[in-house]
Amino acid sequence: MKYRKLLGLSLVAVIALSSMSLVHAQGTTIELWHGWQGAYADAITKIFDDYNKSNTDGITVNLTNPGDLNNSLQAAIPAGQGPDIIAWADDQIGNNVLAGNIAALDDYGITMDFLKSTYEPAAVNGVVYNGKIWALPEAQEGVSLICNSALVKPTDFPTDPQDFAGLLTLATKFHTDNPDKFLIYNQGLDTANAAGDAYHVSPIYYGFGAFYVDETGKVGINTPEAQKAGQWLVDAAKVFPTQSSQAQGLQALTTGTGACMWTGPWELADIKKSGISYFIQPFGRPFVGIKVEMLTTNAVERGNAEAAVKVIQFFDSPDVQKQLSVANSTVPAATAALKDADVAKNTDVAGFGAQFNLGVPQPNTPYMNALWGPVGQATIAIYTGAQSPADALAAAETAANDAISKMNLPTPEATSSETTPEATASG
Repeated sequence: MKYRKLLGLSLVAVIALSSMSLVHAQGTTIELWHGWQGAYADAITKIFDDYNKSNTDGITVNLTNPGDLNNSLQAAIPAGQGPDIIAWADDQIGNNVLAGNIAALDDYGITMDFLKSTYEPAAVNGVVYNGKIWALPEAQEGVSLICNSALVKPTDFPTDPQDFAGLLTLATKFHTDNPDKFLIYNQGLDTANAAGDAYHVSPIYYGFGAFYVDETGKVGINTPEAQKAGQWLVDAAKVFPTQSSQAQGLQALTTGTGACMWTGPWELADIKKSGISYFIQPFGRPFVGIKVEMLTTNAVERGNAEAAVKVIQFFDSPDVQKQLSVANSTVPAATAALKDADVAKNTDVAGFGAQFNLGVPQPNTPYMNALWGPVGQATIAIYTGAQSPADALAAAETAANDAISKMNLPTPEATSSETTPEATASG
């Protein structure tokens, strides 16, 4: 009798284990394409290895780096051979919406209330396009002032991070007291580069309340706010360096001939290597690039959408973002992760996190491609005195509008309506 009971229990256990194995065997495999590299990719691979073993939904995530995401997706998705999830950046959202490559997450229970209660402001705005939610945010990246503590201290700066008059006063005093040194190096103000760099001067224009372009194609570079930013550049040119490439800025910061460099986390390795003491000083409203995960229309077509959304929600959760930040010093997009004690004790992450909280998402509209050149060129023309702010920004506006008129983009409404589950099923 005892043997029979033990045999019965053993059979139950075998059946249970077999059932669990069957769930995974018959479960859903989610293909995720990405461009992650190095230690960051290693940390993510470990997270998904653990997820594949522990999730109870029978989901297996397969990670693939195709090398060239853009060309790979253009070929694969129309053929139905694309991934279920794309890990990319917010500035790719508009293009992929218009191409019919991605599906709105609103259709799968993701709401604006959830976004606003979970993620940082720039991250929230960066995943919304044409009134719909197209991704969840993973991490943030952008520029701030990185300053040499031997030359300047945080209390020297205006308490209001949008007080550009106060910043100019500080720059003037610093250069007057140190004629061979400058307060700020910004590669977007390098007179040796006539093309300029609209990305690195975004904290200035947006800090004054201007904007480059919106998702309807409206250009905002010749507004009264932009003109005020232009006049500030005229005044700043008197106490800022004329030669301020990325290499020159880094050298100035690390050798003590420049107090601050307007740049991003990508410079930190070299700055640390130099041995200087530094701090991050939030100022202006920079573009914030958002790493995101998007749901593809292929996932919808093959019935994988709900499982893929579960994977996106898992990966972009505060817990996972905390793990990645602790491992690689990334700046979380999730507010709870950014404020976590283990994350916040990293002063680099905390400093950039405070800056990005003031920033704006890098535009996710394809129209932005029409602004990079005109804004960069106009900025250099203003900074060198080749043109007045009024003339330079008017010319930039004209050039941008001309480029936009030739883009012939499909309307977002027409394209996005084709990516809903109902439309796909009826097609």
